[in-house]
Amino acid sequence: MGADTRASRNLRRTMVTSISDAFRQFRTNLEITSLQESTTSTRQQNVRDAVAEDFEVLESFLTGSYRRNTMIAPLTTADIDVFIVLDPKYYADRNQHALLSSVMETLKKRYTKTPQIKPDGQAVTITFTDFKADVVPGFYRNGGGFFIPDANLRRWIPTDPKMHVELWSQSNKAHGGSLVPLIKMMKCWNRAEGDLFRSFHLEVLVRHVLKDVTIADYPSGARWVFDKMRDKVWKKVSDPAGYSDDVASHLAKSDADRMIAALDQAYRRALTAENYANQGYVKLAINEWRSIFGDYFPAYG
Repeated sequence: MGADTRASRNLRRTMVTSISDAFRQFRTNLEITSLQESTTSTRQQNVRDAVAEDFEVLESFLTGSYRRNTMIAPLTTADIDVFIVLDPKYYADRNQHALLSSVMETLKKRYTKTPQIKPDGQAVTITFTDFKADVVPGFYRNGGGFFIPDANLRRWIPTDPKMHVELWSQSNKAHGGSLVPLIKMMKCWNRAEGDLFRSFHLEVLVRHVLKDVTIADYPSGARWVFDKMRDKVWKKVSDPAGYSDDVASHLAKSDADRMIAALDQAYRRALTAENYANQGYVKLAINEWRSIFGDYFPAYG
Protein backbone atom coordinates (compact mmCIF):
# COMPACT_ATOMS: atom_id res chain seq x y z
CA MET A 1 0.00 0.00 0.00
CA GLY A 2 1.44 3.39 -0.99
CA ALA A 3 1.97 6.18 1.51
CA ASP A 4 -0.63 8.43 -0.12
CA THR A 5 -3.19 5.62 -0.12
CA ARG A 6 -2.65 5.14 3.61
CA ALA A 7 -2.94 8.86 4.16
CA SER A 8 -6.22 8.97 2.25
CA ARG A 9 -7.65 6.14 4.34
CA ASN A 10 -6.59 7.84 7.55
CA LEU A 11 -8.34 10.99 6.41
CA ARG A 12 -11.61 9.10 6.11
CA ARG A 13 -11.35 8.19 9.78
CA THR A 14 -10.90 11.80 10.90
CA MET A 15 -14.16 12.74 12.61
CA VAL A 16 -15.51 16.18 13.54
CA THR A 17 -18.65 17.48 15.25
CA SER A 18 -18.85 21.11 14.09
CA ILE A 19 -18.70 22.97 10.78
CA SER A 20 -15.77 25.14 11.88
CA ASP A 21 -13.80 22.08 13.02
CA ALA A 22 -14.63 20.34 9.75
CA PHE A 23 -13.17 23.14 7.62
CA ARG A 24 -10.22 23.53 9.99
CA GLN A 25 -9.43 19.83 9.58
CA PHE A 26 -10.07 20.05 5.83
CA ARG A 27 -7.49 22.82 5.61
CA THR A 28 -4.98 20.66 7.50
CA ASN A 29 -5.69 17.62 5.34
CA LEU A 30 -4.71 19.53 2.21
CA GLU A 31 -1.26 20.50 3.50
CA ILE A 32 1.77 18.67 2.13
CA THR A 33 3.98 18.13 5.15
CA SER A 34 6.52 15.69 3.67
CA LEU A 35 7.66 17.98 0.88
CA GLN A 36 10.68 19.78 2.26
CA GLU A 37 12.42 22.83 0.83
CA SER A 38 15.72 20.95 0.76
CA THR A 39 14.25 18.19 -1.40
CA THR A 40 12.82 20.53 -4.01
CA SER A 41 15.91 22.71 -3.94
CA THR A 42 18.15 19.70 -4.58
CA ARG A 43 15.83 18.42 -7.32
CA GLN A 44 15.78 21.84 -8.97
CA GLN A 45 19.56 22.07 -8.93
CA ASN A 46 19.90 18.59 -10.43
CA VAL A 47 17.46 19.49 -13.21
CA ARG A 48 19.28 22.75 -13.88
CA ASP A 49 22.62 20.92 -14.01
CA ALA A 50 21.16 18.41 -16.46
CA VAL A 51 19.83 21.11 -18.78
CA ALA A 52 23.08 23.09 -18.48
CA GLU A 53 24.98 20.17 -20.02
CA ASP A 54 23.48 21.09 -23.42
CA PHE A 55 22.14 24.63 -22.92
CA GLU A 56 23.42 27.89 -21.53
CA VAL A 57 21.23 28.52 -18.46
CA LEU A 58 21.00 32.10 -17.19
CA GLU A 59 18.76 31.49 -14.17
CA SER A 60 16.50 28.85 -12.65
CA PHE A 61 13.92 28.96 -9.87
CA LEU A 62 10.96 27.09 -8.45
CA THR A 63 7.57 28.50 -9.39
CA GLY A 64 3.92 27.50 -9.89
CA SER A 65 1.60 26.39 -7.10
CA TYR A 66 4.57 25.40 -4.92
CA ARG A 67 5.83 28.99 -4.79
CA ARG A 68 2.29 30.43 -4.56
CA ASN A 69 1.71 28.08 -1.57
CA THR A 70 -1.40 26.64 -3.25
CA MET A 71 -0.20 23.06 -3.76
CA ILE A 72 -2.41 20.40 -2.19
CA ALA A 73 -1.92 16.87 -0.86
CA PRO A 74 -1.30 14.08 -1.69
CA LEU A 75 2.30 14.55 -2.71
CA THR A 76 2.14 12.02 -5.56
CA THR A 77 -0.34 14.23 -7.43
CA ALA A 78 1.83 17.34 -7.03
CA ASP A 79 3.67 19.08 -9.86
CA ILE A 80 6.80 21.04 -8.97
CA ASP A 81 7.46 23.72 -11.60
CA VAL A 82 11.12 24.37 -12.34
CA PHE A 83 11.54 27.48 -14.49
CA ILE A 84 14.78 27.60 -16.49
CA VAL A 85 15.78 30.80 -18.26
CA LEU A 86 17.88 30.08 -21.35
CA ASP A 87 20.25 32.20 -23.38
CA PRO A 88 18.30 34.03 -26.15
CA LYS A 89 20.34 32.27 -28.85
CA TYR A 90 17.96 29.30 -28.47
CA TYR A 91 14.92 31.45 -29.23
CA ALA A 92 13.22 31.29 -32.63
CA ASP A 93 9.71 32.31 -33.71
CA ARG A 94 8.51 28.80 -34.54
CA ASN A 95 10.68 26.42 -32.55
CA GLN A 96 8.47 25.86 -29.50
CA HIS A 97 8.07 22.12 -30.09
CA ALA A 98 11.71 21.70 -31.09
CA LEU A 99 12.89 23.44 -27.93
CA LEU A 100 10.78 21.22 -25.66
CA SER A 101 11.97 18.13 -27.53
CA SER A 102 15.60 19.18 -27.11
CA VAL A 103 15.14 19.77 -23.39
CA MET A 104 13.45 16.37 -23.11
CA GLU A 105 16.37 14.59 -24.79
CA THR A 106 18.83 16.36 -22.50
CA LEU A 107 16.89 15.32 -19.39
CA LYS A 108 16.69 11.72 -20.60
CA LYS A 109 20.47 11.57 -20.67
CA ARG A 110 20.59 12.47 -16.96
CA TYR A 111 17.53 10.55 -15.76
CA THR A 112 18.11 7.26 -17.53
CA LYS A 113 16.00 5.26 -15.05
CA THR A 114 13.00 7.61 -15.25
CA PRO A 115 10.94 6.37 -18.21
CA GLN A 116 8.25 9.03 -18.11
CA ILE A 117 9.86 12.18 -19.47
CA LYS A 118 7.80 13.92 -22.13
CA PRO A 119 6.81 17.35 -23.46
CA ASP A 120 3.46 18.60 -22.20
CA GLY A 121 2.43 21.75 -24.03
CA GLN A 122 4.46 24.36 -22.17
CA ALA A 123 6.91 22.18 -20.25
CA VAL A 124 8.75 18.87 -20.12
CA THR A 125 7.26 16.66 -17.42
CA ILE A 126 9.46 14.30 -15.42
CA THR A 127 7.46 11.73 -13.44
CA PHE A 128 9.54 10.80 -10.41
CA THR A 129 8.41 8.24 -7.84
CA ASP A 130 7.41 10.89 -5.28
CA PHE A 131 6.10 13.74 -7.45
CA LYS A 132 6.25 15.25 -10.92
CA ALA A 133 8.53 18.04 -12.06
CA ASP A 134 7.45 20.32 -14.89
CA VAL A 135 10.56 21.81 -16.47
CA VAL A 136 9.59 25.08 -18.15
CA PRO A 137 12.21 26.59 -20.50
CA GLY A 138 11.85 30.32 -21.02
CA PHE A 139 13.55 33.54 -22.03
CA TYR A 140 13.81 37.01 -20.56
CA ARG A 141 11.28 39.36 -22.15
CA ASN A 142 12.13 42.94 -23.03
CA GLY A 143 10.15 45.16 -20.67
CA GLY A 144 9.90 42.52 -17.95
CA GLY A 145 8.67 39.02 -17.43
CA PHE A 146 9.44 35.99 -19.55
CA PHE A 147 8.43 34.16 -22.71
CA ILE A 148 7.56 30.45 -22.45
CA PRO A 149 6.71 28.06 -25.31
CA ASP A 150 3.24 26.86 -26.18
CA ALA A 151 3.86 23.91 -28.48
CA ASN A 152 0.16 23.22 -28.94
CA LEU A 153 -0.71 26.69 -30.26
CA ARG A 154 2.78 27.26 -31.74
CA ARG A 155 3.39 30.57 -30.04
CA TRP A 156 5.35 32.19 -27.23
CA ILE A 157 3.40 33.16 -24.11
CA PRO A 158 4.41 36.21 -22.07
CA THR A 159 4.21 35.60 -18.32
CA ASP A 160 5.82 36.47 -15.01
CA PRO A 161 5.61 33.71 -12.36
CA LYS A 162 7.66 35.80 -9.92
CA MET A 163 5.03 38.54 -10.03
CA HIS A 164 2.28 35.93 -9.54
CA VAL A 165 3.89 34.94 -6.24
CA GLU A 166 3.90 38.57 -5.07
CA LEU A 167 0.30 39.20 -6.17
CA TRP A 168 -1.02 36.02 -4.51
CA SER A 169 0.81 36.92 -1.31
CA GLN A 170 -0.68 40.44 -1.30
CA SER A 171 -4.20 39.11 -1.92
CA ASN A 172 -3.82 36.50 0.80
CA LYS A 173 -2.82 39.20 3.28
CA ALA A 174 -5.83 41.30 2.22
CA HIS A 175 -8.06 38.33 3.12
CA GLY A 176 -6.40 37.82 6.48
CA GLY A 177 -4.61 34.68 5.31
CA SER A 178 -7.81 32.93 4.17
CA LEU A 179 -7.42 33.20 0.39
CA VAL A 180 -4.69 30.58 -0.09
CA PRO A 181 -6.49 27.93 2.03
CA LEU A 182 -9.74 28.61 0.11
CA ILE A 183 -7.90 28.24 -3.21
CA LYS A 184 -6.61 24.88 -1.97
CA MET A 185 -10.14 23.81 -1.09
CA MET A 186 -11.33 24.77 -4.57
CA LYS A 187 -8.46 22.80 -6.09
CA CYS A 188 -9.56 19.79 -4.04
CA TRP A 189 -13.09 20.20 -5.42
CA ASN A 190 -11.65 20.49 -8.94
CA ARG A 191 -9.70 17.27 -8.48
CA ALA A 192 -12.82 15.49 -7.22
CA GLU A 193 -14.55 16.65 -10.43
CA GLY A 194 -11.82 15.18 -12.63
CA ASP A 195 -9.64 18.29 -12.97
CA LEU A 196 -12.04 20.26 -15.13
CA PHE A 197 -9.96 23.42 -14.66
CA ARG A 198 -6.28 23.90 -15.26
CA SER A 199 -4.68 24.82 -11.95
CA PHE A 200 -3.61 28.39 -12.80
CA HIS A 201 -6.94 29.20 -14.50
CA LEU A 202 -8.80 28.09 -11.37
CA GLU A 203 -6.57 30.11 -9.07
CA VAL A 204 -6.96 33.25 -11.17
CA LEU A 205 -10.75 32.90 -11.18
CA VAL A 206 -10.97 32.34 -7.41
CA ARG A 207 -8.79 35.36 -6.75
CA HIS A 208 -10.78 37.40 -9.28
CA VAL A 209 -14.25 36.76 -7.83
CA LEU A 210 -13.01 37.52 -4.31
CA LYS A 211 -11.29 40.77 -5.24
CA ASP A 212 -13.91 43.19 -3.90
CA VAL A 213 -15.10 41.18 -0.89
CA THR A 214 -13.55 39.75 2.27
CA ILE A 215 -13.73 36.07 3.23
CA ALA A 216 -15.78 35.87 6.42
CA ASP A 217 -15.48 32.09 6.82
CA TYR A 218 -14.72 29.11 4.60
CA PRO A 219 -18.31 27.82 4.11
CA SER A 220 -19.65 31.17 2.87
CA GLY A 221 -16.41 31.79 0.98
CA ALA A 222 -16.71 28.49 -0.88
CA ARG A 223 -20.38 29.11 -1.65
CA TRP A 224 -19.56 32.61 -2.94
CA VAL A 225 -16.80 31.29 -5.22
CA PHE A 226 -18.96 28.50 -6.65
CA ASP A 227 -21.69 31.06 -7.35
CA LYS A 228 -19.64 33.88 -8.86
CA MET A 229 -17.30 31.70 -10.91
CA ARG A 230 -20.22 30.43 -12.99
CA ASP A 231 -20.41 33.74 -14.86
CA LYS A 232 -16.65 34.07 -15.29
CA VAL A 233 -15.70 30.73 -16.86
CA TRP A 234 -16.53 31.70 -20.45
CA LYS A 235 -15.49 35.35 -20.13
CA LYS A 236 -12.00 36.67 -20.66
CA VAL A 237 -10.11 37.04 -17.40
CA SER A 238 -6.72 38.69 -17.68
CA ASP A 239 -3.49 37.38 -16.27
CA PRO A 240 -3.05 39.38 -13.03
CA ALA A 241 0.57 40.02 -13.99
CA GLY A 242 -0.69 41.91 -17.06
CA TYR A 243 0.82 39.80 -19.82
CA SER A 244 -2.31 38.21 -21.28
CA ASP A 245 -5.89 39.33 -21.80
CA ASP A 246 -7.22 35.79 -21.30
CA VAL A 247 -5.71 33.08 -19.10
CA ALA A 248 -8.09 30.50 -20.61
CA SER A 249 -7.61 31.07 -24.33
CA HIS A 250 -7.20 27.29 -24.60
CA LEU A 251 -10.76 26.69 -23.39
CA ALA A 252 -13.36 25.05 -25.64
CA LYS A 253 -17.05 25.91 -25.23
CA SER A 254 -17.92 22.29 -24.45
CA ASP A 255 -15.36 22.25 -21.62
CA ALA A 256 -16.67 25.56 -20.29
CA ASP A 257 -20.21 24.16 -20.26
CA ARG A 258 -19.07 21.20 -18.12
CA MET A 259 -17.25 23.56 -15.75
CA ILE A 260 -20.31 25.77 -15.33
CA ALA A 261 -22.54 22.74 -14.72
CA ALA A 262 -20.16 21.41 -12.04
CA LEU A 263 -19.95 24.84 -10.38
CA ASP A 264 -23.72 25.14 -10.41
CA GLN A 265 -24.13 21.74 -8.75
CA ALA A 266 -21.53 22.63 -6.11
CA TYR A 267 -23.19 26.00 -5.47
CA ARG A 268 -26.58 24.37 -4.89
CA ARG A 269 -25.05 21.79 -2.56
CA ALA A 270 -23.23 24.55 -0.67
CA LEU A 271 -26.53 26.40 -0.21
CA THR A 272 -28.07 23.18 1.10
CA ALA A 273 -25.15 22.68 3.49
CA GLU A 274 -25.49 26.22 4.82
CA ASN A 275 -29.24 25.77 5.28
CA TYR A 276 -28.66 22.56 7.22
CA ALA A 277 -26.12 24.34 9.41
CA ASN A 278 -28.49 27.24 10.07
CA GLN A 279 -31.14 24.76 11.20
CA GLY A 280 -28.71 22.99 13.50
CA TYR A 281 -28.36 19.85 11.39
CA VAL A 282 -24.57 19.69 11.63
CA LYS A 283 -24.19 16.10 10.47
CA LEU A 284 -26.27 16.71 7.35
CA ALA A 285 -24.31 19.89 6.63
CA ILE A 286 -20.95 18.12 6.94
CA ASN A 287 -22.19 15.28 4.75
CA GLU A 288 -23.21 17.83 2.10
CA TRP A 289 -19.81 19.54 2.19
CA ARG A 290 -18.15 16.14 1.97
CA SER A 291 -20.22 15.38 -1.15
CA ILE A 292 -18.74 18.54 -2.69
CA PHE A 293 -15.08 18.16 -1.71
CA GLY A 294 -14.65 14.39 -1.40
CA ASP A 295 -12.67 12.29 1.08
CA TYR A 296 -10.28 15.05 2.13
CA PHE A 297 -13.21 16.76 3.83
CA PRO A 298 -13.62 15.03 7.22
CA ALA A 299 -16.65 12.97 8.20
CA TYR A 300 -19.00 13.71 11.06
CA GLY A 301 -18.69 11.68 14.22
